[in-house]
Amino acid sequence: MGTATGARTFLGASGVESSAIIAENRRPGTTAWRITGAPASGSIDGFANENYAAGGQQVVLYVSTSAATFRVVAYRMGWYQGKGARQVWSSSEVPGLLQPPCLVTPGVNMVSCDNWSPSLTVPITSSFVQGDYLLKLDGSGGEQAYVPLTVWDPNSTAAYLFVNRSLTEEGWNTYGGYSYYQGLGPCTLGQKVSYPPCNRARVVSFDRPYAEGNGASDFLGNEFPLLQFMEEHGLDVAYVTDVTIDEHPSIVLNHRALLSLGHDETWTYNERQAAEIALARGVNLVFFGAAAVLRHSRLQASPFGPDREEVNYRDSTEDPLNRSGDPMEVTGNTWSAPPTDLSPTGITGEEYSGYTNPGALPVPFVVEDASAWIFKGTGLHDGSSVPGVVDSDIDHVDPSSGPVNLQVLAHSPVPLSEAYTNQGKWNGVTYSDMTYYTDPTSDAGVIDTGTVNWIFALSPCPASATSCPDAVIAQMTGNLLWLFGQGPAGTIVPSVPNRQAVTPPGS
Repeated sequence: MGTATGARTFLGASGVESSAIIAENRRPGTTAWRITGAPASGSIDGFANENYAAGGQQVVLYVSTSAATFRVVAYRMGWYQGKGARQVWSSSEVPGLLQPPCLVTPGVNMVSCDNWSPSLTVPITSSFVQGDYLLKLDGSGGEQAYVPLTVWDPNSTAAYLFVNRSLTEEGWNTYGGYSYYQGLGPCTLGQKVSYPPCNRARVVSFDRPYAEGNGASDFLGNEFPLLQFMEEHGLDVAYVTDVTIDEHPSIVLNHRALLSLGHDETWTYNERQAAEIALARGVNLVFFGAAAVLRHSRLQASPFGPDREEVNYRDSTEDPLNRSGDPMEVTGNTWSAPPTDLSPTGITGEEYSGYTNPGALPVPFVVEDASAWIFKGTGLHDGSSVPGVVDSDIDHVDPSSGPVNLQVLAHSPVPLSEAYTNQGKWNGVTYSDMTYYTDPTSDAGVIDTGTVNWIFALSPCPASATSCPDAVIAQMTGNLLWLFGQGPAGTIVPSVPNRQAVTPPGS
């Protein structure tokens, strides 16, 4: 909204604020967007033919349901007096239809529902203020599901660029039984090793619903808490997806900080190049989740349009481009694998190091350098422990690589009894690190929280919780956005290298 007519921006306590965002969130909100429970029987799910849209476009929805009729309600997600959304549009009642089973492409195990018939069209009118939307499908029998959609402003110059992680979400999407991490039936393409799973998908399609999160994937856990925080504080934010950046890489340069959200592991080469160019030109980068820039994908067309299929063989020897194409587009298991051989540490400052065991309780976040700007107003000191923060994937400092001026802000021990790692073990633990560095040429700042759980930890805790990280995490997040929203962070607070002082050595 940074370019909205009459909008003005100014520096507030938690970052650069926009009068347009403040005004938007004063509009009446609703809790009707929430899915309250599934009926005893019946089903509904769907997908859109666009990953993102701008004003003036027509978005086609494909819906499969057992309901006699259904309608679609579009909600812009935000703060809205704590209600979380504002209704922007509603369709009339539409006849329900059970669509045919989705198709599976042999060999690459791609599930695609491009054999479905269109159900209705959503006109993206001027009422659709740029932002993240959940299109709620409401069946006549109580069936409910979401279809996510990002509405972007191609002309935005907002301080913050909020990037939805659709590449990662689609890669983990199990709709139809296949994702990059699981599959059905026998091995394919001759693979015999046990990992990655030999019957996995090598190509995934956006032309299908999300199996998880009632169709919203993990938006409500890994994105929405930060979105609410930013909109509650009126911050000057613009919304895109990673596919937007792949198709329009120069848009990153129109903003002061690129926000990579929770569990943002899968990037295309275009997206990675856009971040590297932006960093070199003074755009700050925030990695709110660990394992960012870990896996490598590329996009290709589907029958529904360009860039609707995502390719990630996770084995360069299987990828047809390995023999004839651009080596920077060949998809090995990670970016660090040949032929790309590109470690993420040159961007993120640290490396993926493992994950906490499923079902394990979150591990405390432990302060390493309380004098750093990120801890202003928290009351924390060196060695302070904040419960409930470190969970799922974790990053830590690579002792052999990374920026020379890296500042380790937090150094949190993760017991090996509760985690997996093959990147370093010290006296029964590995570590999750929060790090900060500033580019010596552009002065851009880069921060990596070291845990996928940071955004989720912004969520309000239940009243029954005996300890809750949300207030401290909110203060730190506000400190981060305050600094990074002003321009190259190093011109205000350059990083103070301290990695040599972190103990035990090499951790």
